[in-house]
Amino acid sequence: MSLASSDSGLFWCRPPIVQYAVDLVICLDLFGACCVYQIIIAKTIKEVVEDTHEVGDLNRLRLYVLTLLVPVLLLCMITTLKYLAPFSLIADVFIVTCVIATVVYGLQSAPALHSMPAWKDATGFFEFCGIVIFSMEGIGVSLPIENNMKDPTQFPKVLSYGMSIVVLFLILVGFFGYWGFGEQSISPVTLNFPTAIFPTILKCLMGIMIFITFALNFWAPFNLVWYYMAKKHDASKHWIWERVYRAVFVVIITAIAIAFPNIGNLMGLLGAFCLSNMGFIFPAMIELLVIWETPGLGKWRWRLWKNILVILVGILLFIAGTYSNVKGLIVNL
Repeated sequence: MSLASSDSGLFWCRPPIVQYAVDLVICLDLFGACCVYQIIIAKTIKEVVEDTHEVGDLNRLRLYVLTLLVPVLLLCMITTLKYLAPFSLIADVFIVTCVIATVVYGLQSAPALHSMPAWKDATGFFEFCGIVIFSMEGIGVSLPIENNMKDPTQFPKVLSYGMSIVVLFLILVGFFGYWGFGEQSISPVTLNFPTAIFPTILKCLMGIMIFITFALNFWAPFNLVWYYMAKKHDASKHWIWERVYRAVFVVIITAIAIAFPNIGNLMGLLGAFCLSNMGFIFPAMIELLVIWETPGLGKWRWRLWKNILVILVGILLFIAGTYSNVKGLIVNL
């Protein structure tokens, strides 16, 4: 069900206000994820070329991001999802390999577990929450994928299996990556691997995988933007205008990645600002819209209080996570 099609519930939650808000947040999240991907690719290329773990001068990293503009621009000219899907499947194989390598290399350099710090301060906690929530960003491309499936009725099963695997991979990479590489670990985790031949190959595979995923991640939000922009142009010229807008958005994404190359805080900001809305606030609002009249709010209005609690958690993550990560981005400009 689309939120825009809902005509029940509180008057201020009805279309078009929330429709535009949801669309805007989805676009900010997925275009922002493209910025993150571009930085990851640039950092990977930089380490392989310069053979060093050190991030060093951020201006050099910005230069690597800039060199990606033309390849990414060409990749994003692919307008049909079915041409991207096979490459995404290959990228998934790379991901599995990198997860296994993270566990192996993490265990090789892991200190005694009791020597690791158990807690972070409040700022670190909310930065962590933002990054964890950022891992949900794939939810934004799930509905376009469902709409392009041959058998959409299988989507719930695909989503359940897929998200279970994603959560497992996140736990493995997060736990063994931090245990093995500690507070000084670099993002992405593959940059912490040794500089031998096989780890270098894995880093290259990681860069290729992210490069391929960039196009898939760009496809969903751009189609949403194009839905609005196409109405402003003659149908006979849509093919040229679509490519013009694609080029413009890729340039904007690259400019943002160059301006804010601190990947950790950028991921945290996207998670706190966008996914606290997409994962907590908007779903709770949508449920209230759907159940407001039928089946109702339940005894003692428990459904209302449940969703209010979820919304409050989302607001807390939104405010605290956005503040801590914006502060980090400004410090590292």
